Amino acid sequence: MSNYHIKNLEEYFQVYRKSVRNPELFWEEIAEEHFMWRKKWDKVLQWDFSKPEVKWFNGGKLNITENCIDRHLHTRGDKTAILFEPNTPNEGAQHITYKQLHERVCRFANVLKEQGVNKGDRVCIYLPMIPELAISVLACARIGAIHSVVFAGFSAQALATRINDSDCKMVITSDGSYRGAKTIDLKGIVDDALEHCSCVDTVLVAKRIQSDVNMKEGRDHWLQPLLDEAYIDFPPEVMDAEDPLFILYTSGSTGQPKGMVHSTAGYMIYSAYTFKNVFQYKEEDVYWCTADIGWITGHSYIVYGPLANGATTVMFEGVPSYPDFGRFWEIVEKHKITQFYTAPTAIRALAKEGVSHLEKYDLSSLKVLGTVGEPINEEAWHWYDDNVGKKKAPIVDTWWQTETGGIMITPIPFATPTKPTYATLPFPGIQPALMDGNGNEINGNQVDGRLCVKFPWPSMARTIWGNHQRYKDTYFSAFEKMYFTGDGALRDEVGYYRITGRVDDVIIVSGHNLGTAPIEDAINEHPAVAESAIVGFPHDIKGNALYGYVTLKDTGEGRNHDNLRKEINQIITEQIGPIAKLDTIQFTNGLPKTRSGKIMRRILRKIAHKDADNLGDISTLLNPEVVQDIKDNAM
Repeated sequence: MSNYHIKNLEEYFQVYRKSVRNPELFWEEIAEEHFMWRKKWDKVLQWDFSKPEVKWFNGGKLNITENCIDRHLHTRGDKTAILFEPNTPNEGAQHITYKQLHERVCRFANVLKEQGVNKGDRVCIYLPMIPELAISVLACARIGAIHSVVFAGFSAQALATRINDSDCKMVITSDGSYRGAKTIDLKGIVDDALEHCSCVDTVLVAKRIQSDVNMKEGRDHWLQPLLDEAYIDFPPEVMDAEDPLFILYTSGSTGQPKGMVHSTAGYMIYSAYTFKNVFQYKEEDVYWCTADIGWITGHSYIVYGPLANGATTVMFEGVPSYPDFGRFWEIVEKHKITQFYTAPTAIRALAKEGVSHLEKYDLSSLKVLGTVGEPINEEAWHWYDDNVGKKKAPIVDTWWQTETGGIMITPIPFATPTKPTYATLPFPGIQPALMDGNGNEINGNQVDGRLCVKFPWPSMARTIWGNHQRYKDTYFSAFEKMYFTGDGALRDEVGYYRITGRVDDVIIVSGHNLGTAPIEDAINEHPAVAESAIVGFPHDIKGNALYGYVTLKDTGEGRNHDNLRKEINQIITEQIGPIAKLDTIQFTNGLPKTRSGKIMRRILRKIAHKDADNLGDISTLLNPEVVQDIKDNAM
């Protein structure tokens, strides 16, 4: 039945209408026809956004790893499930078949049980992008333990906060990790973190960089010897549909991270269904998402979504610039990648290096390109389309969040006509609404407002771990009976959605609401500009004025910065209007970013507000060194 695989625009509209008219029937058919259940559910959906409480497939019994591994063993046992591409090209890729994955997950599950981990216990995973990361996630799911993956670039302080918040019993880590030409002492970071955690009984340590590490007697164990001893089978724990599968932390606008809790069945169905359609996955394809499993993108679109579809999914340990800026394209050619999913930040960084790194490689295997993490600006979109996809591979500009569990607004390749900077249309089952400041829905097209969702979807987060009130306050209090995304969006004349940035990145200047994203897009079109970030700062007459931090492609001396400032404001005036001109433009060597590539606007705001002495913890930034430089040159 075509519900599960949409192939053209007419079919999209048919499926979408069905999904909105009778959501329960729509999701029930998908759940019944494409997944393995131990027991059928009693009720497809119960929900009440005022509480907020959402239950999908309640009473159903299953194990997600049976759906991701076991059911493929007869038909795809020898097919590559995980294709591991290491940091250094000459180390050679590893192909892990579905049969091998089954054995490795079962062995790991037995190790977890022997170490005292049981259903419902929390396990913190702090590993680099090596096969053990995916395998440990699946092993937790197999025994019913709740995994909490923490990106292996976070500081000891950030790691300790997350371990303590969810009361983890075990940490799984490695001796260290490779990142380009550097190595990172992960075990040392774990040791520092555990000075501040009393809940952890056991630390399992994988060997990756073969370094000497401190092993604490009674607590720390090398992983491999335990795996070697473990039995090669493990019957999956039968879980309830609504049992928590994992906790994943996302940074709040206030300091304390939010542990988003995702359920088992709804998350599985939605991540699998979106993967199949957004990437138009076919049996022989080799799919690569460049994210880290430490983020939701890695959970949904490296591990669970692809494996539930019996796909071959690539795990890449390295960085796009090592050993040179051709690394992504070398991998595309080597493995004949068919779908490539990455972040606009990476595309801009690669575009800045020009096309010489790209032209050496054959990219003709690519069928679908994707972007994730932030709205993609027009210049980067065209560079990606022209040079990587050669105008033949459609770009799916996907909008979604840690909280949503899966892709929410996106083109369907070969079905939805794409439009640069637009995420286009809602995925089947998603009912978006644009709201005004008074809490009313804005109907019609050519409008903009705050992006909400008015009906539940299967993969939405169910709560914030240990703090349901915060979940309600953050997502369900701004607009009655609506999930509020925190993002602004506009809907064009045909109903396409464009995400305009966080609503807290909307700056009111002289009574005009100005989203920062369109202004940044305009600035980034200047041929000298690599990237930019806009924040507001208090202004006596306008209320707020705009402060722009601008990184140039070529920071060489001899450029007339005053002329550049005039040119940048001229572009803004032309594209948005004189109201959006910047009062202050500071040229920077870089912008402070989180490990997932998001610009830390909180820091930039403080500097613009002349409050640079109270920046809070910047240790989790990808590039903390740029902060001092920005402070020193603030205007």
